[in-house]
Amino acid sequence: MPWATEESDEIVRKTRDLLQGLDPERTGLLTLLQQVQGAFGYLPREAMIEVAAVKGIPGSNVFGVASFYNQFRFVPPGKYPVKVCMGTACHIKGGDAILHVWEKKLGIQEGGVTEDRLFSLDRVVCVGCCAIAPVNLVGEQVQGSMMPTRVDGILLAVRLAEEKREKQEKQGNLEPRTGPEGP
Repeated sequence: MPWATEESDEIVRKTRDLLQGLDPERTGLLTLLQQVQGAFGYLPREAMIEVAAVKGIPGSNVFGVASFYNQFRFVPPGKYPVKVCMGTACHIKGGDAILHVWEKKLGIQEGGVTEDRLFSLDRVVCVGCCAIAPVNLVGEQVQGSMMPTRVDGILLAVRLAEEKREKQEKQGNLEPRTGPEGP
């Protein structure tokens, strides 16, 4: 493959391993795509090509299905995915206004990722925390009773925690981390 890299080779290997454990001939396409996204956090091009190959369908069909459903992403999420709940309770209590503030402060639109890959921004249907609406998730941290004025403080807390962690990693006091932990 002319576009193959060490990273794309690793994606192909990991996808093949995943698909072998799922019996792709008997597993539905949506389920396969959900499993792949669960493994990578998004649907890499190489993984969709592998899914198409094991299902015996054109890659364009796999992309067509994946692009139809808004649950799938085609770019890796940020280290701290920001998810703004738009369930009924959150929507009524200002979810749209909060999303707008996140967009403005991060400099990205819904579905985007910041240039430093630290944050991604998505709307979600419901996070199941209606009693503390409106709710945002930042990494794995639930931010309840959210208000637009809290966005700056959350961003500052995440950035300060990142700086501290990077400093500790450089000093050899911590193992590098890759997961979407919260602030």
